[in-house]
Amino acid sequence: MANANDWTPSPNLPKERVSFAGISSEEMVARARGLVPAFAARVRETEALRRLPEESERDLHRLGLFRVAQPSRVGGAELDLGIFIDICAEIARVCPSTAWNLGNLAAHHWMLGYFPPAAQDEIWDASPDTLIATSLAFPCGAGRPVEGGLIVSGRWPFSSGVDNCGWNMLAVTIRRGEEAIGHRFALLHRSEYEIIDNWHALGLCGTGSKDVAAKELFVPEYRTAPVEAFAGGEHAGLAVNPGPLFRLPMLAIGAHVLCGVALGCAEGAFLSYVGAARRRNTTYGGTPIGGHQAVQIKVAEAAALIDGAALMMRADCRHAMEVATAGTAPSLDDKLRYRRNAAWCVKECRSAVDILMGLSGAGGLYLSGDMPRYFRDAHAIGAHILYSFDVQGTMFGQHALGIPLSAPLL
Repeated sequence: MANANDWTPSPNLPKERVSFAGISSEEMVARARGLVPAFAARVRETEALRRLPEESERDLHRLGLFRVAQPSRVGGAELDLGIFIDICAEIARVCPSTAWNLGNLAAHHWMLGYFPPAAQDEIWDASPDTLIATSLAFPCGAGRPVEGGLIVSGRWPFSSGVDNCGWNMLAVTIRRGEEAIGHRFALLHRSEYEIIDNWHALGLCGTGSKDVAAKELFVPEYRTAPVEAFAGGEHAGLAVNPGPLFRLPMLAIGAHVLCGVALGCAEGAFLSYVGAARRRNTTYGGTPIGGHQAVQIKVAEAAALIDGAALMMRADCRHAMEVATAGTAPSLDDKLRYRRNAAWCVKECRSAVDILMGLSGAGGLYLSGDMPRYFRDAHAIGAHILYSFDVQGTMFGQHALGIPLSAPLL
């Protein structure tokens, strides 16, 4: 494999360095909204490619949307956490796969801000637009301590957007012999891992969430970060990124990064169904679809589920930013509530899509329509472990009932 220092940046990266520091959340949301027609036109191409098209990547680079949570010191916008909900929802109304990649890859700029400054500088000095993938499956990677760093091996699943990335941030379990002694994230350059083209999926088809693999690879210490750095306390990145965004408990609140994808998916399904129902009559009776009380009630139920999820996920983001801005440490109660709420919001959005899919009847089965994609994507989003209410609800319930909780990654 080639040396990381010999890396040639992707041709999709902007040719000139641009600063997005000082751009408001409202402006970034407007920029995302402005891309909706282009992403809508590329929906089928995105699914067929099974990855983010190069044109879409260039659009997101050009408008700085990948850099909404990047430190302002390197030209990022460094906006509050709620920006993820807003920009991902805008784009997911037409293409949840593109929104998923945007949320993920933008969040990894935020995540890199928690790493030692030397790692940040190595990547962002080359190009502040460099994209970074991840796989957060700790059991799938093993790290063996050696002088100056780790020897890393593993095969990691679900590395979304990996084809568009120059680096990957992979979760490893640190072992001494057979004993697990800790967990770290390790930064690997694109030349140091293999991409395994196995993403043939039912939903979120265009996310390119492929496996990656590496074997007996040395990773220097400065390119690693302990999992504790992302729990909402002190970490090496604060030396250069002291803002409240980098004081958030990423492992607890990070699930909200992609909640907006579920929200936009449900909103898109709602708009698609209601728009069609206003113009349609029933196939066999010939009466207007919208004139049926049962349809009216179900439309209201879906809308209430969507609105409730939107309020809850945005309230969590505001609360987390308030805690971080005050310089106080988030409580375990807060962390477990964030996790519970993220899973609940995605569940409610999926339920709204299910209602709308049911209302669509046999006409909703045609692959030429949008509803089947919203349905598949909503269920793919809900399949993520962070959005399993059974898992996240169990942890919250245990703690609420006074049962000792084992949650080492919180």
